[in-house]
Amino acid sequence: MPPVPATAPVTVSRVRSRAETTAFVTLPRSLYRDDPHWVAPLIGEQRALIDRRRNPFFETGTAELFLARRGRRAVGRIAAVIDPRYQARHDARCGQFGLFECVDDPAVATALFDTAAAWLRERGLRAMLGPLNFSTNDECGVLVDGFDSPPTLLMPHNPAYYPALYTACGFTKAKDLYSWRVPMPPDGEPPAAFRRVAERALNAPGVRVRPLDPARFDADLAALKDIYTDAWAENYASVPMTDREFSHTIARLKPLIQPELLHFAEVHGEPVAFTLWLPDANQALRAADGRLTTLGLPIGQLRIARAARRINRTRAIASGIKKAYRSTGLGAALVTEGQRAALRLGHTETEFSWILEDNHDANRYVQAFGGVHFRTHRLYERALDPARVPAARR
Repeated sequence: MPPVPATAPVTVSRVRSRAETTAFVTLPRSLYRDDPHWVAPLIGEQRALIDRRRNPFFETGTAELFLARRGRRAVGRIAAVIDPRYQARHDARCGQFGLFECVDDPAVATALFDTAAAWLRERGLRAMLGPLNFSTNDECGVLVDGFDSPPTLLMPHNPAYYPALYTACGFTKAKDLYSWRVPMPPDGEPPAAFRRVAERALNAPGVRVRPLDPARFDADLAALKDIYTDAWAENYASVPMTDREFSHTIARLKPLIQPELLHFAEVHGEPVAFTLWLPDANQALRAADGRLTTLGLPIGQLRIARAARRINRTRAIASGIKKAYRSTGLGAALVTEGQRAALRLGHTETEFSWILEDNHDANRYVQAFGGVHFRTHRLYERALDPARVPAARR
């Protein structure tokens, strides 16, 4: 982005018009123009994310979008978010924020964060947590370590100066989210000790691991939702997904779901655990530069289709084991089958992300599987000080 005159005043206003919505959605294109690792999100998906009619989040939660300008130029954005499900499960006094993007200018960041804070404070909230776009079921966190490679599918990426902006604006660390990289062994097999745990689990009475059955896709996905809801009920900052949110998420991911990479563990015929790996579509999306069509022609779609043939990485994006079946080795059995399938499909590595920093069992598990911690995202929090006033707001 060309330099913005430091003498121009910073103004922050609510996003209302179609032009302001376009400015909000397209701002990252100017911020990341020179970043070799940025993967442009599809503009249509970004519009759908903030559309109250299309994103089922807005059936339970609410958000206000703000755009910052220096003079006439857009230089930052933020969403202030209220999620009643978060408040009911975790803290009734805490709001969220998300979709933060900003030039390297503490004055702009201060104006954005103070405006979001004021909006939340006016609604009786006393703290803010984020970034969450709009919950932990979506993209969340600020990249604080591991800026040397492109992000994987549905993982955030941001400039290296963002953590300093958060600190300068009074935020403190709430929680770190770890990403682990597991190179594919030549034979696709995990370490021997890990494999023994998987074999013991599979030898237990009534236990089997199977892939998604395309003939009963809806039933299997209903089982996945049931397991996910049970397994994540006590996780940090988690909120339960509504049926509409779950269906919406699956509709977005369905083109990427491969039966061989979605495994269930069953005990006496009951699905009690799952693991879902997806091809890293970001490796193909980079070719489209955020647009599926140009002048009405499907140029972006063709570029994605061509680049998709070169995808060689998967992301272990979600997993869960019902509480009654933890410490049974089913997790080892599931990821062992996932890795074997990934090898058969030609993948050379898998990213396990994200895992909470204090989920020590899961982190040790992935490390034993051969994982290397290579990237960290962070959630930040800030008290909403009544004396703090927005630097510039309309």
